[in-house]
Amino acid sequence: MAHIRLNSHPAQGGAAAPPVVWGARDPKVRGPVVGTVGNAAQRNAIGVHSGSYGIYRALAIAAHELRADHRPDFTDTSPAEAIGPFESWFDPKKIVSLDPWGHKVAEVFADELKAGWDIRPTIAVTKAHVAMPEIKDAIEAGRLRPDNDILSSSGDVKVTKAAVEPVWWLPGIAERFGVKEVDLRRTLFEQTGGMYTELVTRPDLELFLPPIGGATIYFVGDVSKLGKAETKIACRLHDECNGSDVFSSDICTCRPYLAHGIEVCIDMAQKGGVGVVIYNRKEGRALGEVTKFLVYNARKRQVGGDSAAQYFNRTECVAGVQDMRFQELMPDMFHWLGISRIDRFVSMSNLKSDALREQGIEIVEQVAIPDELIPADAQVEMDAKKAAGYFTPKKPAFVDLAKPKGRGLNE
Repeated sequence: MAHIRLNSHPAQGGAAAPPVVWGARDPKVRGPVVGTVGNAAQRNAIGVHSGSYGIYRALAIAAHELRADHRPDFTDTSPAEAIGPFESWFDPKKIVSLDPWGHKVAEVFADELKAGWDIRPTIAVTKAHVAMPEIKDAIEAGRLRPDNDILSSSGDVKVTKAAVEPVWWLPGIAERFGVKEVDLRRTLFEQTGGMYTELVTRPDLELFLPPIGGATIYFVGDVSKLGKAETKIACRLHDECNGSDVFSSDICTCRPYLAHGIEVCIDMAQKGGVGVVIYNRKEGRALGEVTKFLVYNARKRQVGGDSAAQYFNRTECVAGVQDMRFQELMPDMFHWLGISRIDRFVSMSNLKSDALREQGIEIVEQVAIPDELIPADAQVEMDAKKAAGYFTPKKPAFVDLAKPKGRGLNE
C-alpha cells in the first residue's frame, strides 16, 4: 500500500500557506482560502472545496477518470455581474459562513495562482432565464405584465444567479452561537465520526470548508443597484424542499411560496428595485429527506390522523429536534450583498425575520402566502405554524399545540 501522510500536524515541509486575516479590507492582506488536497503545510483551511461533492471527486480519482493534480483553468469564468465589495465585507462579525471574495479569486489572487497555489472560487456568478408555469399563470391572471426585458410574454424571467459554497471562519461561528471555539471544534470532530482530525489538532487553521450544501441566489433586476440605500429590495428566503419545489408534492406550501416569492421579486424589479431569491440547501429543515419522510408517515398514521396540534411534536419524536437549519448564519448572505433593508420580505417565518433583525437588517413589510395558494393537504402545516407564532396578517385560529421541547419550526 502506498504511504499515506496524515494531515494532523503543521510541520510537513513545503512553503507555508498564506495566512488569513478574516475581515481585512485588502484581499491581499486577508489572504486566499487554500483547501489544497495533499501536503497540510500548503493549506490554510480544514476540509476541501466543494465539500459535499468531495467524495465524488475521490471516486473519480480512484477510478483514474480525474488526475489528482488537476488545476482548473479559469479563463472566461469571471463573474457575469460585479458584486461588491461592500462595507459589510470588512466587519468580521457580519460574515462568518462564506468567503466574500469567493467569486473574485482569479482577479484578486492572480499572483498567488501564478505562484502555484491551488486557490479555487467558492462563489460563481452567471446569467440565465427561469421559467415556471406559475409565472405564466400570474401573467394570465393579470398579476404580472410582460415587459420584454425582465419578463417575456412566454413567462421567461431574466435572472443573474450566484452559487455559494460555505466557508466557515470558526472563531466567528463560535461567537455567533455563543460557544467556545474549542467546544465547537471538538463537537464537529466527534459528530462527523472523526472525519476532520485537523479540527482538534490544528487550532492554527481557522477556516473550515464543511461538507454541506450551499445556496443559490437568483437576482431579478439590475444587480449593480445592490448596496445602495435608495434601492428597494424584495426577497424570498427559501430552504430546499425537493418534493414540493421540484415534484409539486401538496403536503406543504414550499413550491407555492417559492413561486409567489419570485412573482413578488419580478414586480419589484419592474418597479426599479431588485428581487432576490435565496435558495438554501437545507432539505427537511436540515434533518434530511429520510427523516422528513418518516415524519410524514408518523403524522398521517397517528391516532386521529394528521393534525396541527401534533405537527411540531411528530418531528421532534422522530428527530429529537424540530429544526436544525440554524438561521443565525443565514444573514451572512445579505451582508455579502450589501443589503441592510428588505422592503418586502416574502416569508411568514418568525425565526428568519428574527435572525435578520438580530443582525441589523431592517424588514419593512413581511408578506404572507395568499390563502388561495395554500394546497388543501398543507393546511395542517399552515395552521400549526400560525399558532406557533408565524407572521400572519389575520388572527390565527386557536390550536392547542403539543408542547415542543426543541427549536421552533420554520418553513
